[in-house]
Amino acid sequence: MAEKKPILILQMQRMGDLIMSFPMLLWVQRHFPGHPVWMVAEPDFYTPLMPLAPQVVFMPWTSTAFIKRHEYEMVVNLSIREQAATLTTEVSAKRKIGPMIENGASHIRGAWQLYRASLVTNNRYNRFHWADLNALDIVSHKVVGGTLFEEPRTLPGKENRIGLFLGASDPAKRPTPVFWATLVSELLKRGLRPVLFGGPAEMDLSGEVRRLFNGPVLDYCGKLGLDDFTKVGQSLALFITPDTGPMHLAAWTGLKCLNLSMGNVNPWETGPYQPGHFVLRASMDCAKGCWLCPDESLACHEPFEPKRIAMLAARIAAGDGPDKLSRLRLPGLDLFRTGRSETGMYHLHNLCSEPDEHRLTSRFWTAWFGWRLGRMEEQHARVHWETLRQEHPEAVETMLGHVPAMSRQFRHGLVSGEMLDHDFWANSPKRLKPLTGFAHMLLQNGDYSPQAWKETMALLEAFLEICA
Repeated sequence: MAEKKPILILQMQRMGDLIMSFPMLLWVQRHFPGHPVWMVAEPDFYTPLMPLAPQVVFMPWTSTAFIKRHEYEMVVNLSIREQAATLTTEVSAKRKIGPMIENGASHIRGAWQLYRASLVTNNRYNRFHWADLNALDIVSHKVVGGTLFEEPRTLPGKENRIGLFLGASDPAKRPTPVFWATLVSELLKRGLRPVLFGGPAEMDLSGEVRRLFNGPVLDYCGKLGLDDFTKVGQSLALFITPDTGPMHLAAWTGLKCLNLSMGNVNPWETGPYQPGHFVLRASMDCAKGCWLCPDESLACHEPFEPKRIAMLAARIAAGDGPDKLSRLRLPGLDLFRTGRSETGMYHLHNLCSEPDEHRLTSRFWTAWFGWRLGRMEEQHARVHWETLRQEHPEAVETMLGHVPAMSRQFRHGLVSGEMLDHDFWANSPKRLKPLTGFAHMLLQNGDYSPQAWKETMALLEAFLEICA
């Protein structure tokens, strides 16, 4: 029997992105039995993670000559770098997904990869996690939802060490040194033992935290490799962390996380993926979907008061479940527990409040794209539209009121190849931005060809089909 062709996956992003692709590796192995899976990534990231990763073949980007000598069953490009798109174009494969170079221009293959690209500056209503989006062009949501991940471990009550990961790729995504120093003090008051974590880049930050705290605290910043970190993590009752690569590693290895989701991140996209972790996010409107923050004051940081976080950490470390935690008062914050939706996809269960208009609109668009892009049942979209219509008729009225303008623009484009109003995309109502943003990306990806305009009209018709 001839050996089956490999499946090639390109992941050139940071450590967190690499770890978020691990579930996809499991699903690909299950969906394509017998096909070797090769992943091309940065050696600095994958080498220390290999003992913890699914059993695939990792190779560096410098192996392009070797990579090009083979034929593949499929190539999946999860990277945004031009060299990854070029490599996707140059290798021989039965099927290609993700960005590639065609006729001298960059194009994206795969409806779900195109959807992800449409989220740039437009993710207010997105509810699909990156780990799920990595795979939905390849496997069904039933395969995704059929994978059971163990919930994070709860250590015996006498274990009271709390890990604090201090840094993040962007200062806007992490608390200040004053916050961390005050949190250390508040944890100690509750009989908990804080431990500082970080890489070499966090050593100056940890020094400032220790100076402000002005007392003894165990500091591992710059002292542990990833393998040592995972071993030390076995002894922690909880890991408090911004949205970072180490957060994803902690969640993957079963360490219970409390994600302080602040700044220009979206926990629906990059929160801890496995069920049973906790996420805190500011409840202000702008924090409901954040890509770039124009506010230098970082107002979304203000509700994260160290005393309040220490109280919550003590309850989580003690093993309190969602019922007890939902009774806590956390002004200005929403507390989520990671889990799965009715369709088996990643979900953040809000423990603080009942569904509002934003949440119901998000659920509709999740169901609508799930149906439109071929991974969910049409009935889900109809049910969520009807719920939105009954609970918030003003939102539905706004969305339907913009349909005539959309129809005029798209019909004009179908005839002329151009928009009537080039400001249409920016001026679309925010509740409709998921649809108009995807339509805009579809047109760009299709070089504004007649076929692309037809597909855009079909999107509008599909929206009206559900709304009818």
